[in-house]
Amino acid sequence: MSVTPCGFTRTPEKGLARLHWAGSGWEVEGGPLDLPALRPLLGLEIEWPDAPVPLAALLEQAAAGVPLTAAHAPPWVPADLATLLTDRGWLGHAADKTPRSLSDLRREEHSVRLRRLAHAVGATPQVSIVMATKRPGLAGVALAQMERQRGVEAEVLLGLHGVAFEQVREAVESCSLPVKWVEAPESTPFGEVLNRAAGLASGDYLAKWDDDDWYGPRHLADLFMALGYAQADVVGTTAEFFYLEPLKATIRRTTFASGASYPSEVYADHVAGGTIMTSRAKFREIGGFPGLPRAVDLEFLKAAQKAEARIYRTHGLGYVLRRGLSADHTWQLPLAHFVKVAANQWRGFRPSLLMKAA
Repeated sequence: MSVTPCGFTRTPEKGLARLHWAGSGWEVEGGPLDLPALRPLLGLEIEWPDAPVPLAALLEQAAAGVPLTAAHAPPWVPADLATLLTDRGWLGHAADKTPRSLSDLRREEHSVRLRRLAHAVGATPQVSIVMATKRPGLAGVALAQMERQRGVEAEVLLGLHGVAFEQVREAVESCSLPVKWVEAPESTPFGEVLNRAAGLASGDYLAKWDDDDWYGPRHLADLFMALGYAQADVVGTTAEFFYLEPLKATIRRTTFASGASYPSEVYADHVAGGTIMTSRAKFREIGGFPGLPRAVDLEFLKAAQKAEARIYRTHGLGYVLRRGLSADHTWQLPLAHFVKVAANQWRGFRPSLLMKAA
């Protein structure tokens, strides 16, 4: 399907418009379907005809990320589509006095569910998950999240960074996925550990995974979907949700510290480092991860740009970054920075609803 969510508008300027059958095709308020004109809308309210009609144009709007809704669905609408269309919980947030950004979030979650349905892929991708860790205590939780990934066939490649296999044996042997590992001294640069682990890959695609973050059950499937519809070489998500561990709070950001918009579904030079996915062939072409102790993700993306790779940033609703004290991370920013850029703040762990199963 050639229609994509690229250019999705996070904050709508207008309300719902009426989508109806005009005898020979679907129209919006009496006019033709024009995607640029639909982007500013809250969504489309479907008015069904009395008899079955083609649904291809509806699925194209879903593939484009346009939020669709209906008060009911006739029996000739496929059950999975009908369920999504008649789930109108997201509209309740648009009608009440909750912060506008929360309304936008619920709308985007609904849009993502529709995209998944419309962009359903055929063959199951073979994905090699690459994770380097110095913290054996986190291995079990990370592996459990990998096991819950849907829509992909995964293997795990562990780079044990100053960690002996005996320290993670129980977690590895409890994991239902194939797991390969390499041990490296703590003195080995982080990027080199990742490369050694990536060298064990047998999958067609490589996906980087950070040991201390949270991933929704369709994280990898969504990345693969974006690779396809964006015709990209490298994909990743927005770095949007953060759990600030010392503050026991979750924040969501939708702008950079400069105040510039931080949108999803765009070609960009920046994606969340713990979410990078590319084909194994493109990974080799780019040169792998730089053998550095820090800024590995940033330098990989720079190398990808230099190799003229197309980088695409998809939604970040299935990913939460854990932030402790700055010294605990290779990406060092003070907690105050994240509070400053927050569009929303919540007590405790409050991810997107798309993370519910995680």
